[in-house]
Amino acid sequence: MKKLDYEKIIADKLKAKGKKPVKFKVLLAELRKSYHKFSFEDFTKALENMKNDGVIIESEKGIALTDKKKLIKCEVVRVTKTFAFVKDVKTATEYFVSGKSLKGAMPTDIVMCRQVKSYGDSPEAEVVTVAAENCNRFTGDIVREFGRLRVMPDSLCKSAMDFLNPDGIEVREGDKVMVEIIQRGKRHSDHLCSIVSSFGSSLKASVCALSVLDVNGVTPVFPPSVIANAREVSDYRQIENEAKKRLDLRNERIFTIDSADTKDIDDAVSVKRTENGYELGVHIADVSFYVKEKSPLDDEAFKRGTSVYYANRVIPMLPKELSNGICSLNPNEDRLAFSCLMKLDNNADVVSFKFSKSVIRSKVKGVYSEINELLEGFNGKALTEKYAEVIDCLPVMNEIADKLLSKRKNRGAPSLSSVESKLIIDENDICVDVKPRERGRSEEIIEDFMLLANECAARFGREKKLPFVYRIHEDPSDEKLMNLKAYLTLLNVPFPNNKMKFQPKDFADILERTKGEGYELAVNNMVLRAMAKAKYSPEPIGHFGLVLADYAHFTSPIRRYPDLAIHRIMSAYLSGVSFDECSKKYSSFVDSASDNSTNTEIRAMTIERDCEERYKAEFMKSKIGEEADGIISSVTGFGVFVTLPNTCEGLAHIETMPDGEYYYDGGMTLKNMNTGDKYSVGDKMRVKIVNANVSAGKVDFEPV
Repeated sequence: MKKLDYEKIIADKLKAKGKKPVKFKVLLAELRKSYHKFSFEDFTKALENMKNDGVIIESEKGIALTDKKKLIKCEVVRVTKTFAFVKDVKTATEYFVSGKSLKGAMPTDIVMCRQVKSYGDSPEAEVVTVAAENCNRFTGDIVREFGRLRVMPDSLCKSAMDFLNPDGIEVREGDKVMVEIIQRGKRHSDHLCSIVSSFGSSLKASVCALSVLDVNGVTPVFPPSVIANAREVSDYRQIENEAKKRLDLRNERIFTIDSADTKDIDDAVSVKRTENGYELGVHIADVSFYVKEKSPLDDEAFKRGTSVYYANRVIPMLPKELSNGICSLNPNEDRLAFSCLMKLDNNADVVSFKFSKSVIRSKVKGVYSEINELLEGFNGKALTEKYAEVIDCLPVMNEIADKLLSKRKNRGAPSLSSVESKLIIDENDICVDVKPRERGRSEEIIEDFMLLANECAARFGREKKLPFVYRIHEDPSDEKLMNLKAYLTLLNVPFPNNKMKFQPKDFADILERTKGEGYELAVNNMVLRAMAKAKYSPEPIGHFGLVLADYAHFTSPIRRYPDLAIHRIMSAYLSGVSFDECSKKYSSFVDSASDNSTNTEIRAMTIERDCEERYKAEFMKSKIGEEADGIISSVTGFGVFVTLPNTCEGLAHIETMPDGEYYYDGGMTLKNMNTGDKYSVGDKMRVKIVNANVSAGKVDFEPV
């Protein structure tokens, strides 16, 4: 007798019921009654297959056929132990997905989703089926449970998972490992895994950082073909031959200013006061001369997209033969450069600019801290001698920067402040201190000069109508503005109402009004979240945050691919390649370069943040039992996050707070309804450090 096609008979039965869901027991009873040789096992297996394939959906109301038109094709963009976010591949709308509704999907998987009722700020969905499995690896810690070793994922789920170890890799309890899924289950905890590699003890931040790099597909090791290509092009003899064809600026007073330990120096400056204003030169390493299109170097640089900096290390976009060698603008060495030569009037407005291939020789490797001392008037003998050739340029630079700052304020550009952390790493690769990173006057000067050169580069691309990679920043969305308004209302901070269009100056006014308040940093972060994320685009739509019609990234081709991309296009045009040829050659290239550069930038920022959290937790582990004063930086329904003066943040969980019933206002305050005590963003709080999990990068406090 022919075997029943259970999937077909289930589908036919549900189709006959229309859109009305059918309870499992009812469906089972009707089919049992209709078919003599009915198999309960085959029936349930067919139901499960149909659910996994997205053909049917089961809810509290029963089982129904899926309306394919209502399914949303999404990419899984983030997964935690209890929830995830997926992004609509067409509209880029992000949806919150609870862990139980994820169906074991992994980051970068393509899933078919159905929107469901939202109980929070974000739209919510559930995964109907995993359409494409794109990720099979994740990291975790080896733990001992019930007498055997298992792996606890860093994210994905709260349960430890069984694993196979076919290669016999030595692993111990507490090791950080990379595992690979060899068979998927219906939930993350059901996936069957195999050990791929062991990084070492998860108690060390440097080990955890390696796992963060690995799981994100970033490695300090370059393929042999790329190293060979780098060595081939790093021929210092060709600099002199090429110099004959270029603008020779070797006798100009050009110099660099960077951190003391910087080895990949990609920008230098020169400045003169003139009768009608100033001449400002920004001279950038000519990386495109060495990294040819579609070469092994170019393919690898495109893939990496950007250098990654964390703790005391860098994972470069280009091999050290270029990044620290022939491309780096080292002092007293001839280097090929791409110069932006600007003429400014007395108000520091750009009167004219030109881009030229050049050869330069930096007079000195300036150091931010030393230049800051000179600008403050500490002219010690050693510093005066070191900077003798360029010291009289500093007052002119300061003067220009003052005028550029004034212009930026007049444009209404919001002055967002972010406190960066400086990690102190000892000889044993242990984080022994964390401090706020100080930013001095010379850092601001160089940033302003680079902004000006970037603006000129974007203007060049737009005016010549070249295919280009622009740095854009779109207007904030209405939804994000409404969220900001809700937060500010809780703080009694005025919000501009009844405006046709929100302007950058409106953000600047909010920041100015909250300056000096305890919640200043929190408002700063809220404003930052309300803004769109800057990204790369082939369309010159301008930069909202900087209030500039033209903006691109031109000044860091050693460590950013978009800069290298526009160098290549500009170089071609300046060498005589026609507009039509440039359009034909680079139109599709700028599309892919823009998308890829945005994605790799996000990846690098995620890596840098995750690694920093591990190092901070390592440092705070040495402080367990100590007390410290901090400020409440954010509030949730399960506790408050407190930031210490050293920039380390930890959670004071509600269970550690005084007894009582707590009410969370949804944004700024947690209130103990029994005592009336309030814990609000910006309030001071003394805490005791009670735990630090290096592997997870998390610190726990309890109020004192």
